[in-house]
Amino acid sequence: YVIPDFILINREGELELSLNSRNAPDLKISQQFREMHRSYSDRRKRQKLTRQDREAMQFIKQKIESARWFIDAIRQRHETMFKTMYAILEYQHEYFMTGDQKRIRPMILNDIAEMTGLDVSTVSRVANSKFVQTEYGTKRLKEFFSEGLQTAEGEEVSTLEVKKILLDMIGAEDKRHPLSDDRLTQVLQEKGYTIARRTVAKYRDQLNIPKASLRKAL
Repeated sequence: YVIPDFILINREGELELSLNSRNAPDLKISQQFREMHRSYSDRRKRQKLTRQDREAMQFIKQKIESARWFIDAIRQRHETMFKTMYAILEYQHEYFMTGDQKRIRPMILNDIAEMTGLDVSTVSRVANSKFVQTEYGTKRLKEFFSEGLQTAEGEEVSTLEVKKILLDMIGAEDKRHPLSDDRLTQVLQEKGYTIARRTVAKYRDQLNIPKASLRKAL
């Protein structure tokens, strides 16, 4: 079971993005530690502290500073995650509005890195490990990244679009006479996609679909 890191809600045509509170708890420094540190500080103003008291005060101070550092690191991490997801949302706005996989635009890590000002490796870590809950299902962010492919009209489309068409074609084929890679290539070219047979075979393999001879049903 996947607990999404982001929740995306369509409110009458307006997309609302938020961090999942289950993965982003509100962290605070213990009030007890704050009061203990304040008590030692007040006592130090009135009288000289014993060695034991000074050590206790220093211990509490270090723990509070460590907690502040940790809370700040978590806050920065959440900001990085949100900034990355928001950029993906803007880039793939049409998909998130419609749920149509064919609307996913070609997008590489560098596109989001340039939009956010983050390092490519940082974007990669977020994309590979985080999930977003949408009205079309819970998706891993890396699903929205793909290379581009040109159509006969010169339009750049996502390779995800081509893979979706391949899935649909193979899903609807006559299993007694499954479509060969050559035939799949021919049909895609007829649809206007400039694609080579070896590329079709590569995409088929990436989709974990066996070649035609192994898909044949008696």
